[in-house]
Amino acid sequence: MQARIVDSPIGQLQLVAESGYVTELNWPACHRAVALPSGNNDDVLSIAADELCQFFLGSRRAFTTPINAQGTNFQLRVWKELLTIKWGKTRTYKDVAMLVGLPKGARAVGVAIGRNPIPIFIPCHRVLGSSGALTGFSGGLPIKKALLLQENTQPPLS
Repeated sequence: MQARIVDSPIGQLQLVAESGYVTELNWPACHRAVALPSGNNDDVLSIAADELCQFFLGSRRAFTTPINAQGTNFQLRVWKELLTIKWGKTRTYKDVAMLVGLPKGARAVGVAIGRNPIPIFIPCHRVLGSSGALTGFSGGLPIKKALLLQENTQPPLS
C-alpha cells in the first residue's frame, strides 16, 4: 500500500493505492499512515493526482483512474450508481435508493454513501437531501459545497 498527498483548493488530499488501484481518498486531517511511493512516476498515484488537478482546474469531468472500492454488496451497488451521476448534476438520497431497488432506503443509502472510501472519484458530493439541501458528507459540508460549486461554475468544455 502506498500513498501520495495532493494539494487542492479544498486542502491536502491523501490518495492511497494498492495493487495498481486507488483504494482511498482521504480528506485533510484524516490521512492514514501509509508508505510514500518510490520511483516510477507512471503509477496509479501519479495518474490519480494528475486527474484530480485537472478536475479542480475544470478541465476533467470524468475520471479514468483505476479504482477499487471495498465494501458490502449493497455499498458497492450504491457507489456504482453514484458513478452514473454526471458532472454538475445531482440526485437525492431517495433517487439513489430507488435506482438501487430500495425505494424506502434513503437512510441506508446515506450510510453507504458516508462510507465511500474514494470520494470525488466516486462522486458522493453530488447527492443531496430531498429538499435539495446539503446534508451529511464525510469531508464536511463546506467541502461538499465547494465541490458542487466547482462543478457548477466551470464553463462548458470545448
